[in-house]
Amino acid sequence: MPTPVNVAVIYYSATGTLTTMAKAMAADAEAAGATVRLRKVAELAPQAAIDTNPAWVANIAATADITEVTADDMTWADAVIFGSPTRYGNVSAQLKQFLDTLGGLWQEGRLADKVYSGFTASATSHGGQETTLLALYNTIHHFGGILVTPGYTDASKFVDGNPYGTSHVSGQGDLPVNEQTLTATRVQAERVVKFTRAIKAGLAV
Repeated sequence: MPTPVNVAVIYYSATGTLTTMAKAMAADAEAAGATVRLRKVAELAPQAAIDTNPAWVANIAATADITEVTADDMTWADAVIFGSPTRYGNVSAQLKQFLDTLGGLWQEGRLADKVYSGFTASATSHGGQETTLLALYNTIHHFGGILVTPGYTDASKFVDGNPYGTSHVSGQGDLPVNEQTLTATRVQAERVVKFTRAIKAGLAV
């Protein structure tokens, strides 16, 4: 029997691009043999701001059935795949707020020795995708986590061009998640499950 693997896909999405990517990542991890929890982080923006963007309003309604993340999801997981849109080349405030609540688990060492990875999206092709993922990964170093990124380990990565994690250019919402991005989520999810299983089995020896 293969070593069981628990994967949490934890994300923030305002207008739906990251929601689509997170669902794909979760489905791909499950197809690779993992038990998966798909979790969104809490929305922090005021309703007045949300109401100015119909896509934001629609995404909140469409994801009402997705459970909000708790610290329990972090302790349950053998691997965590975080998703955040770029915010000035950085992680969204909503995801960062959740990360900042994990100090207790960090102090207890309960976030260490897990596999972590990340994905992102931006409006433009030079909108901070790489810096967002690198900023996210700073937190993983503090956790004592094990980064598993896609690298250039699959021919498709020479097409999408991002070794740090899956990324998508969404424009002004007019560039939906496409086959290139969905291929990237599959490559990343499969790699995360593969190495999480190997590390977990190795640590159990």
